[in-house]
Amino acid sequence: MARDYAQDLAGMGRPVSLGTALAEAWGRTLEALSPRCPYRLGDTVIGDDPFNGRREGVVVWQDRRSVGVKTAHGIFFYDHRLVKPLD
Repeated sequence: MARDYAQDLAGMGRPVSLGTALAEAWGRTLEALSPRCPYRLGDTVIGDDPFNGRREGVVVWQDRRSVGVKTAHGIFFYDHRLVKPLD
């Protein structure tokens, strides 16, 4: 199978400093502990926001803290704490 990329050989064999390794490990730890959105693409939800109103639709965009809900009136973006699953 042909590959469409080639590994950059310039970085191979270079030593990694302890500070760089610790910084990368700390960054992965913080990312794992940060809030995550519990909804997945295709979930049917109700978004209730004082500015956008109450709308029901399907999740079409998902980030760590927010979701995009596609409704009959367009796509609305909500914080994941303002969205509930449709019963």
